[in-house]
Amino acid sequence: MRLNVNGTPREIDVEEDMPLLWVLRDELGITGVKYGCGAGLCGACTVHLDGVAVRSCQTFAADAEGTEITTIEGLGTPEALHALQAAWIAHQVAQCGYCQSGQIMQAADLLSTTPAPTDADIDAAMSGNLCRCGTYPRIRAAIHDAARRLQEV
Repeated sequence: MRLNVNGTPREIDVEEDMPLLWVLRDELGITGVKYGCGAGLCGACTVHLDGVAVRSCQTFAADAEGTEITTIEGLGTPEALHALQAAWIAHQVAQCGYCQSGQIMQAADLLSTTPAPTDADIDAAMSGNLCRCGTYPRIRAAIHDAARRLQEV
């Protein structure tokens, strides 16, 4: 099977029904994608397929073939952070940090379709991403900040 992950073509030999989460983590060593619940309910495993947020624990490897897969590692780099990553740092969103890659990937999907989201837009888009530490007010503030940063570019 051929996958394009973070702009790099990759060939893997896995069962077609293997969850993309395990392909990314176990087969390709891309560990920014986190296992949370395995049922698509928490959002920790969120990645983009062709720019749209999906739960990688509920996406089969075969369904990702022919798409552009983007993980948190492909969103920005330490030298060139994505506006969301910079805003996350500025607003000190992360506490334990476990959910953050999924949160950021979901927020990136939101900002791609709604460049100036309201609180209600953010709450609706992010409602499926759980944070056990409860940093939701900081998440919302960081998304607003990132939206402003992206509009300035």
